[in-house]
Amino acid sequence: MNETRRDRDTEGRARNARPRDGLGRPLPYGTPGVERQPEGVVRTPHETLREAQRLLEAGMPFHAHEVFEDAWKSGPSSERELWRGLAQMAVGLTHAARGNTAGGARLLRRGAGALSPYGEALPHGIGIGELIDWAQELAGRVESGPTVDAAAEAPRLLG
Repeated sequence: MNETRRDRDTEGRARNARPRDGLGRPLPYGTPGVERQPEGVVRTPHETLREAQRLLEAGMPFHAHEVFEDAWKSGPSSERELWRGLAQMAVGLTHAARGNTAGGARLLRRGAGALSPYGEALPHGIGIGELIDWAQELAGRVESGPTVDAAAEAPRLLG
């Protein structure tokens, strides 16, 4: 039997110590990777949006998703769907850039659906309507098969 030793913390949970590329794909151990986002960082909504926008524009939507996930987990319950929807859109862009067209389109649409209850409101200055339009349009293009460039397709978060 070939057992693979996995990185675990003291409670047995995976630590994800393996290096990753800019789209979050695992690389072989010892390969230089992109520095991961620290987990569990509590940021203001403005800090979250600024950091996520920087990562999206750098072609790192997987890392942007981690920033949104922190906001979703640490923010008020009334905003969880907002941050979760943004995280899903970032993961959708990640999958689309990795060539997973079906998963990318599905997550882009799921994220747009999570944002739709916010309507034309601009919570924290986020352009909800524009983001929903962006996600729906990109999902349609992704379904036709082309892999997308994550940096070139980065959405503008603030309206």
